[in-house]
Amino acid sequence: MAILDRYAGEVLQERLDQARPGDGLGRHEEALPPRGHGLGHPGRHGARLRQGHAVRRGRRQSPEASRGAAGERRPPEEVTLRVRVGAAAVARPVRGRWRRRPVSAAVLGVLWILPALVLIGSLILYPVGYAIWLSFLDKHSFFPAERWVGLGNYLKIAWDVEFWDSLWKSVVYAAATTGLQLVLGVAAALVLHATFRGRTVIRALVLFPYMIPTIVAVIVWRWLLNETYGVVDHLLLRVGLVREPIVWLGVDHMMTSLIAVSVWQFTPFVIVSVLARLQTIPLELYEAARVDGAAPWARFRHITLPQLRAVLFIVVLLRSIWMFTKFDTVWLWGEGAGAGREIRTLPIYAYMRTFTYYQAGFGAALAVIMFLLLMAATLVYFRLYWREEEAVA
Repeated sequence: MAILDRYAGEVLQERLDQARPGDGLGRHEEALPPRGHGLGHPGRHGARLRQGHAVRRGRRQSPEASRGAAGERRPPEEVTLRVRVGAAAVARPVRGRWRRRPVSAAVLGVLWILPALVLIGSLILYPVGYAIWLSFLDKHSFFPAERWVGLGNYLKIAWDVEFWDSLWKSVVYAAATTGLQLVLGVAAALVLHATFRGRTVIRALVLFPYMIPTIVAVIVWRWLLNETYGVVDHLLLRVGLVREPIVWLGVDHMMTSLIAVSVWQFTPFVIVSVLARLQTIPLELYEAARVDGAAPWARFRHITLPQLRAVLFIVVLLRSIWMFTKFDTVWLWGEGAGAGREIRTLPIYAYMRTFTYYQAGFGAALAVIMFLLLMAATLVYFRLYWREEEAVA
């Protein structure tokens, strides 16, 4: 057994000496096991040695031929020596001109996210960049002719009375709908968080307004609020709350009815978000507050509301942006731009300028201004939130 082990070690040393004459092992190679060290793998019928070697190299050169004309030593070619004894295998890579270079972690990370970057660039960055470029042009929406006007479109917008009117309507609509959704959503979430019979069914029914298509909701509510055959006016007259039908779709009440319908449709988003956070608040906090004699309002103010700060921050941000840029509900409620002049928000006005008056450059400038306004409001909102968080901490 010892003789066979020693013979195996001598064969390994001889192969390495032949592979790299005069150099021994490279700095990246592992040292050979000492002679006499057991390399055999005992089998069922006693000691048995299985030895195999595979030497892959180019054309062998003598030590004299490996030196150049100036006496410089040429780098050895790639040689890989693999020795397998039993089930064990040792691979010894040798440096050479064909050595495979490893890919860095940074390059590999870029390759992995490259498809996502291409998708984002083609669907988001390119349209935004093209809209910014288009805002500096005087261009028809359907003809290729264009003319560079620089800041001309923005100067026209600054003196456009209709722009300021639509901006004000957008702010009123977004602020009213977001505020009502927040108040009603938190109240409904607190009710649904309590334990009562049929809670699961009611939670499922709450999502119904948010799930139906916008056009269906608008058509149904326009029928319910009709001053001639509407169900809402009929009920109000029967109860005695009003003496004559209210023209909900008229000039005086169109914005009010639009806000009411929008609140009805999008409040479930706030309910679900707040309810999900309420279910994660530890019950031990409320039990400790009851032991200390805290009233329900005190528990809500000092326990529930602070725990809802993060989710309310996200909800207010998202709902404000979505309601400010809302198009389909406003457009359908006014039956187009003509009948809905009293609810002509900034997205509706930008659409009209682009596809009704065919002023693509002017419409692009309106879109850029709307984007900048939202970005500025978001940054201010984040700044105020983090300042308040630091004060609380």
